[in-house]
Amino acid sequence: MNLILEAVKTAIKDGEATVNLKEASTLTGSGSGVGGRVIYDDAFASLRMANPIRAAGARVIDTIGSDQAFVVKTGNVTNIQHSTDNPWGYSINNNNATTGIASAVWQISVKDINAQVPVRTAVMDDINGIDASIVGDIALEFAQQEALSMMLNNDATGSGTVQTGATLGLRGLNYYAGSTSAASFGSSGSALTNGRHTMLQVAQASASAVSYNDLANLAGALPAQYWTDPTTCWMMHPTTIKLLRELVTTTSGIPYFLEVGDEDGGAVVYMFGFPVIPNPYMQLAGSGNFPVYLAAWNQFVTIADNELMSIKAFEQTKPGFITLFAEKRVCSTVRDVFAGVRLTHS
Repeated sequence: MNLILEAVKTAIKDGEATVNLKEASTLTGSGSGVGGRVIYDDAFASLRMANPIRAAGARVIDTIGSDQAFVVKTGNVTNIQHSTDNPWGYSINNNNATTGIASAVWQISVKDINAQVPVRTAVMDDINGIDASIVGDIALEFAQQEALSMMLNNDATGSGTVQTGATLGLRGLNYYAGSTSAASFGSSGSALTNGRHTMLQVAQASASAVSYNDLANLAGALPAQYWTDPTTCWMMHPTTIKLLRELVTTTSGIPYFLEVGDEDGGAVVYMFGFPVIPNPYMQLAGSGNFPVYLAAWNQFVTIADNELMSIKAFEQTKPGFITLFAEKRVCSTVRDVFAGVRLTHS
C-alpha cells in the first residue's frame, strides 16, 4: 500500500509514476496463470497491398493547392487536314497547310482521407515498436483506400461507391467513359464534368473469361509509340492471372503461357514483352467490368500528392489514451488518354 501511495504522490508532482509490485505468490511450473508475467514480442502489422498504380510507375507530382489543373495540347502544328496540304518547305505557313494549336484543360479538387486511432498509453509502454507499427499500418491502409478509390470510385454522382469515397473520393479509372473505336479527351474547363476522357477499350469475346485473343487484341490496340515506354505493363486481379495460367489450347491442352521456371516468376509475369502487375483492387471478368488494363502508366495516370502523410499525436483527448490523427491529401487523373487501353464486355 505504501508503494501505491508514494506513486500517487509522485504522479501528482511529476505527472507520472510507475509501481513495481513484488509477486506475493510462489510460482510453480511456468508461472502461467499463477502470477507469472506476460512479455510482449515486438509489435508488427500484417503486410497490406499498397497502391499497384503507383508501383506500376504512375507519374507522381507535388501540389500545394486545394485544386489541381491539368493541361494537354491536343492540336498538331504539322497536321494535314486536306489532301492538298503539304507541311514541307521553307514557308512559315507550312505551304498553307491547316495547323492546329488546340488544347484542353481540366481541374480536380484535392481529396482528403483521414483517421483517428486511440491507443492506450499502457499498450504504448508494454509493447515494443507499437507506435512505428501503427504508423506504418496506417500508411498502408491509406494506400489501400487510395487504390480502391482510384480504380472503382464514381466521383461524379457517388452512386453505389460510398465505401470508395463517392463524390469525396478520387476519380476511378473504371468510371471514365469508353469507346471501341477511338480514345478522346474530355471537355475543357474547371467544372467537375470537364476532363472526363473517353478511353479506348476492346470487347472480350466472352463476358465470363479472358481469352488469349482478347489479350492479343488489347496489346494491338495500344498505340505503338507507347510500346517502348519503360512503364508500359499489364494490370489485372491476381485471380485473373491464375485463370490465364490455366488457359490451355482446345486441341492439345497445352498452356498458352508456359511455366519454364525462370527467375522472373514464370508464366504470366510477362505477356507479349510487357510486365504483369497484380492489382487485387480490380474487377474480374464479367458483363460491364474491366478486368485488364494495358498502359504506359507514367503517361497514362498522374497522381498529385498535397502531403504524403500528416500524423499528429494528441495526449489530452481522453485519459489513459494517446490519439493519433492521420491525414493524407491527394488527387489523380488520366493525363494522356491515348496511353492506356482496357478490356471489357458489354
